[in-house]
Amino acid sequence: MRVPFETICEVVTEAFARAGMRLEDARTCARVHAESSCDGVYSHGLNRGARFVDYLGRGWVDPDARPTLVKKLGAIEIHDGHRGPGILNAFFAADRAMAIAAEQGAGIVSLRDTTHWMRGGTYGWRAADRGFVAIGWTNTESCMPAWGGRDTRLGNNPFVMAVPRKKGHIVLDMAMSQYSYGKLQVTRLKGARLPYPGGFDEDGNLTAEPGPIEQSRRILPMGYWKGSGFAILLDALAAILSEGLATNRIDPIGQGSCTGCSQVFMAFDPRQLGGEEFSDRVADGIADYVNSSVPDEKSREALYPGQSTLRIRAEHRANGVVVDEGVWAEVMALAGRS
Repeated sequence: MRVPFETICEVVTEAFARAGMRLEDARTCARVHAESSCDGVYSHGLNRGARFVDYLGRGWVDPDARPTLVKKLGAIEIHDGHRGPGILNAFFAADRAMAIAAEQGAGIVSLRDTTHWMRGGTYGWRAADRGFVAIGWTNTESCMPAWGGRDTRLGNNPFVMAVPRKKGHIVLDMAMSQYSYGKLQVTRLKGARLPYPGGFDEDGNLTAEPGPIEQSRRILPMGYWKGSGFAILLDALAAILSEGLATNRIDPIGQGSCTGCSQVFMAFDPRQLGGEEFSDRVADGIADYVNSSVPDEKSREALYPGQSTLRIRAEHRANGVVVDEGVWAEVMALAGRS
């Protein structure tokens, strides 16, 4: 089914406000959930709404908490998120990084003891919309085996990079696993298979069936051992730069996804480097070069990161956002509209 974007914003706002959030905060968080679904990232959009409400109800997320400054070192700041809403904390940190970059060319803001930021790409798009280059990541509770291991020891530690561009920003938003658990869920709900193997079943066999991977908890690191190593280093850097917790200390908290996690937001102002015209020329050249690729045997075209997102966003804004009927019914009930 399809639902107008603004209707999704209104209904999710009501659901979050009923769960104890201030109206303006609920509206901000709801819009991020709606935008994620609108961009085709259903796993971190509407599909996460009920879980967030549950975390509020359990007291795992403090709706009234706000970040506080822990330390400032030149262009670097560390803030404590006090387990407030992850979206609000991440907006604060990303905006602080951009404010510092506007003054000094570069800004680094880290957050400790925060909660799930939902879609990492949100903060890359936000920075690019304001003309900044951005790099950011978060660590998480363990949900992926280290390469060579069977049980979970690594977070999938989403990583984001963004480059502003007038013709359409270049934005990479990726987890360290080949597919996130959210993607597995969305694929399973559709009754579909993954386009490529995404993990192991209970017997250690690679499979493209999402259900057996969800059951075994053995998602596949992207790039095999490379993704495993990348996840480990992102975890270490997030904890060190925020003076916060790494995955091995997040796991014992046991309060849902990402509670107590550490995050890093880096912003750079290209207008103070080669200038906006130079930055656009470089980005345009890269995007055009990629798009002019000779398509492979299974594709019609080669796309740069973020290009398909822009297309999905435009289609959904024009025709309504595709939503799962069961998920929508659940959100409507949380909003008191059932």
